This record gives sequence, structure tokens and C-alpha cells, in this order.
Amino acid sequence: MQPVILIIDDDAKLNQLLTDYLRGFGFQAVTATRPEDGLKKFRQEAPDLVILDVMLPGMSGFEVCKIIRQSGGTPIIMLTARGELTDRVVGLELGADDYLPKPFEPRELVARIKSVLRRGSRIGDSGVSRFGRLEINFQSRVAKLDGVAIDLTTNEFAALSFLVRNRGKVLNRDQILEELSGVESDAFNRSVDITVSRLRHKLNEDLKDPSFIKTVWGAGYVFIGDDGEDGE
Repeated sequence: MQPVILIIDDDAKLNQLLTDYLRGFGFQAVTATRPEDGLKKFRQEAPDLVILDVMLPGMSGFEVCKIIRQSGGTPIIMLTARGELTDRVVGLELGADDYLPKPFEPRELVARIKSVLRRGSRIGDSGVSRFGRLEINFQSRVAKLDGVAIDLTTNEFAALSFLVRNRGKVLNRDQILEELSGVESDAFNRSVDITVSRLRHKLNEDLKDPSFIKTVWGAGYVFIGDDGEDGE
């Protein structure tokens, strides 16, 4: 089956251009120019990925992102105004998986779509690992805390998996960024910090006495979870 990409952008010409272009790469595109219509199509189509513009009529892309995030971990790529660092930060804090500044080359968008979808399908390990209160099923891509499933985005689960696979090893931001791929590195390494911060919040971490993810100042992050029943 062709992956379904939902495009929510008020530029109808751009939507048509992207629809035609994505079709050539094996994607089926569904479009909406208004946020309300976009959310309706999101519920109807259950897309594999959403391309979401920040500037929308009546409701900002940030608000739409927040609503979509309440529905689960569908990957989101946000389109932002070039140079608007604040937009990128806010988008990632709300759970977007990647961003792309306008104007952009359609080929770069395709590369990012493939990267995010590949990231979401990567298993990396098999079976189940347990670390105290935390249980991670790498095949079903579900993490549970105290037996309750945690609603993680594609990026957050990928970051958690990478940290767990390298348990006890300090990973710097560039290493994590390379694993998450698709987010520009340069001065915006803060994207890693935002992802880890969201992940810690969902794990109910005590930053002064963490159980799972520890910051090594000036170096990066390390997974310190205690062995439970590791692997099945």
C-alpha cells in the first residue's frame, strides 16, 4: 500500500505541486487548505505522516499540531518561515518530528519524509526490555511506565531506543542527532535537548535524581536504567 501523506497548507498551488511530485515517489497525498478540513481528513484518512504549515487561516499550525499530538504519535513535518528559529523550537516542543523552512526544494521534502518514516519503522532490537518501572517493546514500538503505555512521538521513541541500546554510554548531541536524522544540526542542536526534555517529562523523571536518563554536563546524555528482566 502507498503511504498516505496529509498536507495541510493554505497554498492550493503548492498542495497540487506536492501531490503530483509525491505521487512520483510512491506516496498518496491528501490535501487541505484550512485547518478544520485538515483535522477532519486526519481523522478520516489516518495518514502515515502529516506535512503541516505554521501559518494557517483561523488556527495556527501549532494549534493543529497540538490537536494531532493528542490523537497519538503520527509523524509531523512542520513547514516554517525561513530563519524563524522560534517557530522551529515551538514546533519541536509541541511534538513535531522535523521541520523544513520555506521555500524548499520538493526533493528535500521527500528525503525528510523518507527519513521520518524510516525512523518510525526501524526496530533496532527485538523483544522486550525492562528497566525497573520502564518496559520497552521494540517490535510493537510501545513503552510502558508502571504498566501504562506512554504516548511517545516517533522522535521520542527513536531517542529512547537509541539511548537504551547504548545503555551506560554517554551520547553527545551530534550522535543523537545523527540517529534521529532529518533535523539540521548547525546551531540548532537544541532540537535534541527538546526531544530529551519531552521524553523525560513523559517518563516522570526527577531531574535531580533521574531513574533513566542522566545529563552529563558538557558531554551529552546517558541511559542509566537498572536491569529488570532485560530482553525476552
